[in-house]
Amino acid sequence: MAAHLKKRVYEEFSHSKVVQIPQEEAPAKKLRLSKPSKSAALHIDLCKATNSTDALQYLLQFARKPVEVESVEGVVRILLEHYYKETDNSVRLKIASLLSLLSKTQGFIPDCIVDDAINTLTNEKSHQVLAQLLDTLLVIGTQLPESPTVRQRLIEVACKHLSDTYFGVRNKCLQLLGCLGTVDTPLSKDSEGPSTSIAPGAVRDVQSIISDYFGDQESRVRTAALKAMLQLHERGMKIHQIIYEQACRLLSDDYEQVRSAAVQMVWVLSHLYSESIVPIPSSNEEIRLVDDAFGKISHMVSDGSWMVRVQAAKTLGLMTQVSPQFLEQTLDKKLMSDLRRKRTAHERAKELFASGEFSSGRKWADDAPKERLDSNTVALIASGACGAFVHGLEDEMFEVRIAAVDALCQLARSSTSFAEKCLDFLVDMFNDEIEEVRLQSIHVLRQISTHITLREDQLDTVLAVLEDKSRDIREALHELLCFTNVSTKECIQLALLELLKNLNKYPTDRNSVWKCLKFMGSRHPTLVLPLVSELLSTHPYFDTPEPDMDDPAYIAVLVLVFNAAKSCPTMPALFSDHTFRHYAYLRDSLSHLVPPLRLPGRKQIYGLDSVDSGGGSGSVESAQLFLVQSLNRVSTIQNLEAPGAQDLLDFTIRDLQRLGELQTELVGAAEFCATYLRCQLLLMKALQDKLWNMAVPLCLKQNVTATAAAQQILEETYKLEFLYSGLENRQVATIHHVRLQAKALQLILTARTRQGLDPLISSCEKFLLDVESFQRLFLTELPHLQDSFVDKLLELMPRLSSCKPAELVKILQTTLRQSGLLQLKLPDQIHRATATIIEPTGESDNPLRFTSGLVVALDIDATLEHVQDPQTSVKVQVLYPDGQSHVIHPKPGDFRRPGPDRHRLITQVYLSHTAWTEPSQIEVRLLLAYSSSCTSFSSSAAKQGLERQHRRHPTTRGRRGGNDSVQQASQIASDLPQHSKHTT
Repeated sequence: MAAHLKKRVYEEFSHSKVVQIPQEEAPAKKLRLSKPSKSAALHIDLCKATNSTDALQYLLQFARKPVEVESVEGVVRILLEHYYKETDNSVRLKIASLLSLLSKTQGFIPDCIVDDAINTLTNEKSHQVLAQLLDTLLVIGTQLPESPTVRQRLIEVACKHLSDTYFGVRNKCLQLLGCLGTVDTPLSKDSEGPSTSIAPGAVRDVQSIISDYFGDQESRVRTAALKAMLQLHERGMKIHQIIYEQACRLLSDDYEQVRSAAVQMVWVLSHLYSESIVPIPSSNEEIRLVDDAFGKISHMVSDGSWMVRVQAAKTLGLMTQVSPQFLEQTLDKKLMSDLRRKRTAHERAKELFASGEFSSGRKWADDAPKERLDSNTVALIASGACGAFVHGLEDEMFEVRIAAVDALCQLARSSTSFAEKCLDFLVDMFNDEIEEVRLQSIHVLRQISTHITLREDQLDTVLAVLEDKSRDIREALHELLCFTNVSTKECIQLALLELLKNLNKYPTDRNSVWKCLKFMGSRHPTLVLPLVSELLSTHPYFDTPEPDMDDPAYIAVLVLVFNAAKSCPTMPALFSDHTFRHYAYLRDSLSHLVPPLRLPGRKQIYGLDSVDSGGGSGSVESAQLFLVQSLNRVSTIQNLEAPGAQDLLDFTIRDLQRLGELQTELVGAAEFCATYLRCQLLLMKALQDKLWNMAVPLCLKQNVTATAAAQQILEETYKLEFLYSGLENRQVATIHHVRLQAKALQLILTARTRQGLDPLISSCEKFLLDVESFQRLFLTELPHLQDSFVDKLLELMPRLSSCKPAELVKILQTTLRQSGLLQLKLPDQIHRATATIIEPTGESDNPLRFTSGLVVALDIDATLEHVQDPQTSVKVQVLYPDGQSHVIHPKPGDFRRPGPDRHRLITQVYLSHTAWTEPSQIEVRLLLAYSSSCTSFSSSAAKQGLERQHRRHPTTRGRRGGNDSVQQASQIASDLPQHSKHTT
């Protein structure tokens, strides 16, 4: 039997067809990490509670712990279950608070708990708990803005509970209506609150329901109703004009919060219906709504609450559509007669004829008017609103005065006539007792300086501020004088005299005073011309002694005269011979303060510029066109051979650098493009054929050159990313693309040097992570990177993830050499971050001395241009002669912002060191810190890199000894650390 079975099996095997079935891969088992259930733990804790106090303690402990998204719904169910069992109000209140907190959990959609949350309102008797439950519904409604069904249910719940006697419940209901109500959602009167003026079943909208509570007996409810109406406006709903009368009545409310909210409401309606006509009470006159609202808000500047006065003053500054006569009335405390309509002679005669009364002449003054006029009734603006800004500028609270000054600025910028009228009031604020008010007044006058011209008496008041001990106020005043016009030459003489006194009293203001006189001279050349002989102490017949060029006051006078001479060609004829020599000296030493002058016949003697270096009209547009053409020309290098492409890049980089020198408006864009093209040139030289076609031992020198080029490209890309502002996402993607090419080149060079397999494997893994990070960060920019290096890498990504390191390096080498230049598209504005150290100058003849082991304070004054977030990114480095360096983090209060994209750093650094015998130099640098791991600044990582990198710059003149004598030196630098490397 066994033999027969064996034979049959053999025959079947010999005649059968063998088919190999591929083995299916067993599905990978998924591991699920089970976490302790929050709901179960909470349920156990609540079950253990023997009284309400224990339950409240458990809930308080639970509130301190985070809850995962997947556990939120279970926790809510447990809380609701305990809510229905609990009789203590405080515990139910805490549960309602927890429901609101859990509804805000990131990633949790609270639509599953809406019904349960609404049901909790049914049998709730406590007003406080009811208010908290309505707050929970408000949170749920804001989390579900796309669900109209839920929104309608919540609005109906709010309308139902508006009749509650507790103000907190009514507040929450009004807040619900303001946050969720819509115009297209009619509400029946049956579900709404207390008013019975409308028949049952009538349909009303949200605004009419909210406006019913403007007259609520509780002031907090009236405030909530106004804020709910403002919330509707913020959500895009147009407020009905009928609300205006109700809001105006609330301006005289007893509660300051109501009045403050009513001011905002009146302002909103004045913008929505500015040209609407409203009647004047007790008169047959009509007026524009914006003018009426302006008068009512002006009246609130005299309110009893200083917070309402601040709110009213700020609001006045936003009402730029008001009529000029009403605007000017705020500067005069007396009621103008023009603010009421006068009847013509024909109208008066017609009225007299209609009355049937004529003068008989028998009685004295029998034709006198019978009516008694009241200014408060016939005036188009209330008498209490007259002189609103006068009251605001004289207010006892400095917050009100600052708000009034800001409002004057905003209104004056839109009206030249009003700017001239309010000039005296702003100048008077320079004598305010609060420094903040004085500083704000100076800034405001600076903003409207194009509309005004200072008289001599006004200038005298302005210049008195130069005696102020605050450096910020003095420099702000210097900035104001730079852009202000004066009326007479006596004003120029007075300003120069006071500025020279300022320079003598505060020598640290030297640069600020010089800059002020530079702009003052260029703005008033005809007023400076009659004063030249007196200022330069020249005489038509006698020789006068030559002044000392080391005197800062004499330099200040020369700066004023030379800048005026640029626009006045007859002025150089009044100069003496030593004045021309001094001009040549200052033109070289202070070129940013002294302009080039046309001085015919003196070019050979003094080497002066005979032609102004400034470009003609349209030079900026032509330079911009040249920049675009240069970038377009570079895009054709793919069609050129390697030598020709490198020459084209060299010439283009040279042209762009020269363009940045000639056109200061385009210096940022030109340097950005030149740096980007320099990276492409370095990459092209590193990938030339002769480097990769010979054996590794035969090209060790070329390997070293390519390694240095890759490192330099990385450093340049960090400069492109962090040293320039105004970049768009597309430019950042282009920079990261070049950086990725440099990292690929480093990986290839690492494999060629054969340093070991383990470092190569880790380098390959890190590079693949960089590619994935690039894809994740710039997914939207990938369509603009077609046929680029990274586009080819992403196509080969599945193969690269599974191949060996040697094969990956070979693929990278081929792909890198075949990739071309990625076209650079410039945004509208690119600015380069710059830093200028004003103090210390590094040129002082008096060395700074300090005792060994002790500290001495060194004042730092620097100007920062186009630096993003300088409080966290700008550091000060002190480099000692023996190579030691200290990095100091300035305090946020050390940074001022005198203008847009401009910051001022005024701080102190403390020097301390051991002894040396000879005077040595200490370098002071400004560093721009960044983190190479992300696109945001990181001061801690940057600090470590900076402290390592500068130890390689020792000064060899220092020796140990007794007392120290240190010569100040400053270096303007922007150091961008990348691990232990740097660029300067």
